Amino acid sequence: MVAINMTELWTTMGSTLASFMFLWAIIRQYCPYEVRRFFEKYTHRVMSYFYPYIRISFHEFLGDRLKRSEAYSAVEAYLSANTSKSAKRLKAEMGKDTSNLVLTMDEYERVTDEFKGVKVWWVSSKVVLPTRSMSYSAEQEKRFYKLTFHKKYRELITGSYLEHVIREGKEIRIRNRQRKLYTNSPGYKWPSFKQTMWSHIVFEHPATFDTLAMEREKKQEIIGDLLTFSKSKDFYARIGKAWKRGYLLYGPPGTGKSTMIAAMANLLGYDVYDLELTAVKDNTELRKLLIETTSKSIIVIEDIDCSLDLTGQRKKKGEKCSDDESEKLNPEAGRKEANEEGSSSSKVTLSGLLNFIDGIWSACGGERLIVFTTNYVEKLDPALIRRGRMDKHIQLSYCSFEGFKVLAKNYLNIETHPLFYTIQRLIEEIKMTPADVAENLMPKSPLDDAEKCLSRLIEALEETKETEATITNVETEELKQSTIPVKEDGEFCDHDKETVEPENRCQR
Repeated sequence: MVAINMTELWTTMGSTLASFMFLWAIIRQYCPYEVRRFFEKYTHRVMSYFYPYIRISFHEFLGDRLKRSEAYSAVEAYLSANTSKSAKRLKAEMGKDTSNLVLTMDEYERVTDEFKGVKVWWVSSKVVLPTRSMSYSAEQEKRFYKLTFHKKYRELITGSYLEHVIREGKEIRIRNRQRKLYTNSPGYKWPSFKQTMWSHIVFEHPATFDTLAMEREKKQEIIGDLLTFSKSKDFYARIGKAWKRGYLLYGPPGTGKSTMIAAMANLLGYDVYDLELTAVKDNTELRKLLIETTSKSIIVIEDIDCSLDLTGQRKKKGEKCSDDESEKLNPEAGRKEANEEGSSSSKVTLSGLLNFIDGIWSACGGERLIVFTTNYVEKLDPALIRRGRMDKHIQLSYCSFEGFKVLAKNYLNIETHPLFYTIQRLIEEIKMTPADVAENLMPKSPLDDAEKCLSRLIEALEETKETEATITNVETEELKQSTIPVKEDGEFCDHDKETVEPENRCQR
């Protein structure tokens, strides 16, 4: 008898559910969307008096949908690393900020998390916006995460728990993100189909301070300065300064200025923004570029002495350097000539660049390095490189023996060799850049062993020594044959006339 009653009960319940679902399908099909939303609104209001749980939604896009919500991204990272381990339905995709495969909760999946003994529930969901067409695209979907918890834990969840989720989610994103190398897009026009004034590629430069050809003490000094800066948020806030630091890298071409920047980025895990000033229209566009840079980044302006007319020895408008002078000032003149037209149309001023570095707009973000590089530091305007703008000046000079040993380890995987003594003697007498030393150490064929590469370097050093000696001899001979009158004490004079007393005449 009981079995029959249970069977009838299940049959009745099934029939009721089927009728309800059919009725709901009819309502969704023929009832206007606005009417359904009206009833849902007041139904939720009535149910809230009896429902003891609170819900918080984190939507992927807000407003004009131009930028992904930081809160949504942090929640997604937190759930993918923690509660998604208990999820039964997952989706796999390549994350926007990482090269690894990321597993996240599938739509409508529900997981449980616990914080200080309190259970909460997360649901991954989406809403499909109404459309007139029979199909819809992904852009008409609104994805969001929904957090549910009991109302008696409201203060704990909205305070400590959400702070914990956002903080840990951001840390996970930083650890797993794929760093990028940005450059400003020339010819950018607003409004545009692009959402940013920067274009980017994945930053994959392998340089580190361990592979940098530099003295150990100098490396440790720079590393210590960088790490101290990255941990000084509270310090900069206390002294009332924007959380940024300027670095000036100067030295002859081939001494490793660009490699130093890559090593700095890899040490701190920062993105790199390579700013091409000749592609910037005016000071207003320069400020827009600054606003769109993110925290934890390095803003680089290479060859600052050649980018625009910003040096202390400015030339008059229309006055151009000769070809020889241009090549002397800038070894990469060919590359710069391609931008000559853009440079002439750029209206970026020294004042605008100074405001970019340490003006009011420079405080719109935090934890950023601004790096200038130059081959001729003496040509820069003193206002551009003073302390407070370029806080630390780093000179990158010719290769030392300690730097050579780093390159030998990198290229030949050796730490000592009998030929090192000869190289040490020569490299201390001759000026050769790390780039030239590295080129001679690089094996040119599979048969090149360490001894052959070192011998090639010794030969190059000796040739350089002979060349320098020849140049010195020629200059000395020219000086001897000079017609400029010189006194015995070495001073020059402009008279050697017969009327001058013999004892006062200049000696040639």
